[in-house]
Amino acid sequence: MRHIAVIGAGITGVTTAYALHQKGYDVTVIDRQRYSAMETSFANGGQLSASNAEVWNSWATVLKGIKWMFTPDAPLLMNPKPSWHKYSWMAEFLANIPNYEANTVETTRLAIQARNHMFEIARREGIDFNHETRGILHIYRDKEAQDNARKVSALYARGGLERREVTPEEIRAIEPTLHGKYYGGFFTPSDSTGDIHKFTYGLAEVCRRHGVQFINEASVERVVHTGTGKDGTGVEVTFSIAPDAEDALPRRETLAFDGAVICAGIGSRAIAAGLGDRVNIYPVKGYSITVMLDDEASQMAAPWVSLLDDKTKIVTSRLGKDRFRVAGTAEFNGENRDIRADRIRPLVDWTRKLFPGVNTARVVPWAGLRPMMPDMMPRVAAGKKPGVFYNTGHGHLGWTLSCATAEIIAAKVADALPVEAPAPMLRMAAE
Repeated sequence: MRHIAVIGAGITGVTTAYALHQKGYDVTVIDRQRYSAMETSFANGGQLSASNAEVWNSWATVLKGIKWMFTPDAPLLMNPKPSWHKYSWMAEFLANIPNYEANTVETTRLAIQARNHMFEIARREGIDFNHETRGILHIYRDKEAQDNARKVSALYARGGLERREVTPEEIRAIEPTLHGKYYGGFFTPSDSTGDIHKFTYGLAEVCRRHGVQFINEASVERVVHTGTGKDGTGVEVTFSIAPDAEDALPRRETLAFDGAVICAGIGSRAIAAGLGDRVNIYPVKGYSITVMLDDEASQMAAPWVSLLDDKTKIVTSRLGKDRFRVAGTAEFNGENRDIRADRIRPLVDWTRKLFPGVNTARVVPWAGLRPMMPDMMPRVAAGKKPGVFYNTGHGHLGWTLSCATAEIIAAKVADALPVEAPAPMLRMAAE
């Protein structure tokens, strides 16, 4: 049986490990955190949103970005400090503006494909992740925004997504707890929400029970192509393991594999460079708050239907009876993981304004670094060297797209590295 390393235990890494195991591979997942889904897959906005598949490569986005550059609480913020990586990424971003329509349509198709896989996995494995199938409601505050949304909806329709335009009266009927006046909206009944951390952690436990090995607290230092296997395949992964009570210093290990799939989020760029590949990921920070709905009044005042406020670029998800996730913003500031008060405050203020009956006394802030490619499309492909593969660069849609890209990359691995004497397939279901 071929042995494949998966680098990264976020949503893309764990779904990739699951897909590879289903095809009969021996799989080892290596991650620097103690548990799965502890970085970008920890507390995102929660939306499984084909209706948010529009790529950002447009002149409208560029003009807004320039306007917002010096506004600390703006939806999009860029640190103007010079950085070759940042500005070269931006140049590629601009070069992909002509691909805006095609990439939006393709992302929509991929999102629809992904949710079908995800729902089947959750059903088969009995994974509880606070899944709510109440749709996603986009709200707009003026005619210009609504008119633009119609154009985007036409692209979504080409990708196979149905969503309907709604009036202010229909908005109030769809989500009665929402306060404020709105010009109109679009509602996508087929979209849904869920807790990315609970799903990823739950799927990792399913994988573990059925033989997938996880090496945690292991920081990957390099992945080297050895070419010692059939057809020039073969890689070695060197990593350092955090010291435990008996070890005063980290210990370094190197393991050999038939192949490797890089799912390391923003770390994928450096690993790829060491393998001779260019994966131009830039870290784009997103923020969220989890509002703890500790009293019945707050639980009644918080929405169950997921929202996207077009003006503020804020999204919401209801995660069970007692949690309300509010997320948004995009910050181009390198690998800075600081949780800034001036970026969290707008999320709290927005919650208080649109849902005044929700008590925000207990709020948990979070920030994560989204791995963004300049064309806003995930890198799901083989590398230059045999046995090297990438499933990374999903940006703000990792939760939405992961179950599709995992299947795609597993199929590419199977084409390049057929399973030798495959073991009988195990049905990885919760007993």
